[in-house]
Formats: sequence, structure tokens, C-alpha cells
Amino acid sequence: MRILGIDPGSRITGFGVIEQKNRQFRYIVCGCIRMHTKEMPIRLKEIFAGVDEIITTYQPDVLSIEKVFMSRNPDAALKLGQARGAAIVAAVNQDLPVYEYAPTEIKKAIVGQGHADKSQIQHMVKLLLSLSDIPQVDAADALAIALCHAHTAQTLSHHHSR
Repeated sequence: MRILGIDPGSRITGFGVIEQKNRQFRYIVCGCIRMHTKEMPIRLKEIFAGVDEIITTYQPDVLSIEKVFMSRNPDAALKLGQARGAAIVAAVNQDLPVYEYAPTEIKKAIVGQGHADKSQIQHMVKLLLSLSDIPQVDAADALAIALCHAHTAQTLSHHHSR
């Protein structure tokens, strides 16, 4: 199973692709889609086009994405929701199933507790995928989201196989 993780953002959207075979994870690619304009409609188009291109290039089986959390800034939450929407539409447009995870679920799956900080996530992603370098924050978060899905899917299939 090949999993695309997306860490949505209206300025930087992180992505990460991993492959899961049995209980082994293999790193494929990670990076960031960076928006170069202030205009939100154009940013959304860039996110859609970027995710669409990643799906076409790396052929994942599923998309896993972070759920919107309500921040103290409603404007930021709305922009994040729109960024997520653009990424989700790109996936659904290519018939990929979409799985959504809350930030605490992702942290718990990767670090073992729901209040981990960014550097702990980066460190665990590096360890779990045997990377030589620590990935950039948004890319590490995207890989963490992909690993969270792999972990959750594994747990679900383990429960179903009994």
C-alpha cells in the first residue's frame, strides 16, 4: 500500500509518500508545495495542481490528511480548511480514498502521546523511515500523517483478521 500524507497549509502544504509492506515502511518522497502569491484562489489552484501532480507521479493508493483544528484565529482556520479542500478534491478527482486524522491522533501514533512538539515528530519520522536527514517541518508532518494512516490501517486490519 502506498500512502500520500498531506499537511495542508495556505502558504506551505507539506507532502510525503511512503510504502507499507507487511510491517515495513519505505520512504518514497517528501517535500513542500509553496505558494507564491497572496491571492487565496490562486493558492488553492496551486495546492490542487501540486497534489494532482504528486498523485500522478507517485500513484498512491490513499490520501491521509490532517483535520482542521479550531485555532484562536478564525481566519487562519478558514484558510486551512480551504487548503485541505483543494487537496481533498485533487485526491477524490483521481478516485483516491481520503482518511482524516486529528493532530492529537497523529502525534499519538508517531510519538506515543498527543502533545508532542514539532521537533519530536521530525525526530520520530526520521527514525521510523530510517532517513539520513531530518525532513523540513511541513514535510515531516506530512510523513507523520502517512505513518499515522499506516499504523491505523494496520491496527484495523489486525482487528478484522481475527
